[in-house]
Amino acid sequence: MTEKLFENDSMLKTCTAMVVSCLPKDDKYLVVLNRTVIFPEGGGQLSDTGMIDDAKVSYAAEVNGEVIHYTNKSFIAGSQVTVTLDWNVRLDHMQQHCGEHILSYAFWKECGANNIGFHMNNDVVTIDLDKELTEKDMLKAENFANAEIWADKPVHINYLQDTELTKLNMRKKNEKLHGLLRIVSIPEGDICTCCGTHPTSTGMIGMIKILRFEKHKSGVRVEFNCGLRALRDMQIRNSTLVATGNLLSVKVEEVPLAVAKLKEEVLDLVSKVKARTMELFTAKVPQLLQEAETAAKGCKILCIAESCDAKEAKALMQLLTAQPQVIIALVYQSGNRVNYQFGLGEGAQGNCKDYCVAANKIFGGKGGGNATFAQGGAPYSEDWQAKKDKLKALMLG
Repeated sequence: MTEKLFENDSMLKTCTAMVVSCLPKDDKYLVVLNRTVIFPEGGGQLSDTGMIDDAKVSYAAEVNGEVIHYTNKSFIAGSQVTVTLDWNVRLDHMQQHCGEHILSYAFWKECGANNIGFHMNNDVVTIDLDKELTEKDMLKAENFANAEIWADKPVHINYLQDTELTKLNMRKKNEKLHGLLRIVSIPEGDICTCCGTHPTSTGMIGMIKILRFEKHKSGVRVEFNCGLRALRDMQIRNSTLVATGNLLSVKVEEVPLAVAKLKEEVLDLVSKVKARTMELFTAKVPQLLQEAETAAKGCKILCIAESCDAKEAKALMQLLTAQPQVIIALVYQSGNRVNYQFGLGEGAQGNCKDYCVAANKIFGGKGGGNATFAQGGAPYSEDWQAKKDKLKALMLG
């Protein structure tokens, strides 16, 4: 078994070790040492990274008590090596993991909510709670958690038999764990079983910031960051807020009101543009009908090319299908797409699904529908209007 030096000294950054084995796998080498300072992924915590001599350790995993280091170089079994931890990665992981303990304790103590799920990635940390909470609850827990950090309480690592856990006021008990268990505790604070690395005191976490929360199953999922991640995230958010305020020529605290006002103005403008567009479309219909060619079955074929969005296309199609004895093919450009719709006016004889199949071949797109309505689309091409003319000729028969 690998001696896991990090279990009792999370501040240890380097050690000497002996290579037990080294096996190639894909483009990596799986190296087992007799001792290590590199934490393997587990217990919800990400793997440390580091170096073995001049070989990079990109990942570590534990299998049957042995820590397997994934390196980019091979080693000879029995050789002596120096293991060096990537301290910035370790510190980040300790800040997130210990911060998760403290925030979970805050929700448990202040809101009566239990942590039933925990996930850490390279961007954010999430915890799932077993009850729904409010914005006020989030602020209450966040303030409590940060007070625990600023108190700079020591973080203790102890080992107890599972039979002794009843003596502790633990927020989370795992009945499946037996034997000698590793306990991480904070005086007058969180106590729980944990295999991860933690700072020696809560002050090393720096800060905890809840980013957002949302309903998840019967409770909520809380997304947050700790330490340097939280600082960087707040720096980005503050910079964004200041830039937005400058664009709107308002103070930072006035940004929400200014954005709400701008949104209202945009919605009003969109409504006016939509109404004006409908007026233009309505005025255009008689001309389109007059210019339409008549197919063999006596129906007028309207094959129209427009540059519009999906809502405008829908509105125009509704106007055209209200006309009797017309078959409509509406081809329109929207961004980097060319879309097409087919519809029948009252009494018109045609099959929109067949027209759409033909359009798919002409434009190189995909789509479908039924006899009375069909639609599809394809990537934009500069000759899309010429393809529309080809489609029109096919429909006229």
